[in-house]
Amino acid sequence: MTSENEDTGAPAGTLSATPAGAEVEIRVATPSGELSLRCTPARARELATALGLAADEAESGPADPVTVRAAELRRGDVRDGDRAMTVKAVRTDGGTAHVTWASGAGRGWNQMYDADARIPLRRRGRLPGA
Repeated sequence: MTSENEDTGAPAGTLSATPAGAEVEIRVATPSGELSLRCTPARARELATALGLAADEAESGPADPVTVRAAELRRGDVRDGDRAMTVKAVRTDGGTAHVTWASGAGRGWNQMYDADARIPLRRRGRLPGA
């Protein structure tokens, strides 16, 4: 992938990822030099997930934090806090909301909340079909 300076149109650098034996090589080249990193396929997938989440947040633009009831969480909501936690699924069972979260590194877990519990969000997910 090649990028260019948005102001001047001059080449800014290239980024590439290629297999290197049992590892993945990530290469960054700019006019001032080149950097090459190697990692396991699992770490490369974590990086890809983190890049995807960052791209999603950048596309959604800055937003004011909002607080919603746990029962009103929806897929794609991002919890406000030190670490990015994204809602993957929500199921309400009576007065309990069962929320499946995913971390920026792609790890997932389930958590139960009182359906009326207030959850602070950094960003709201999109409604289905939006």
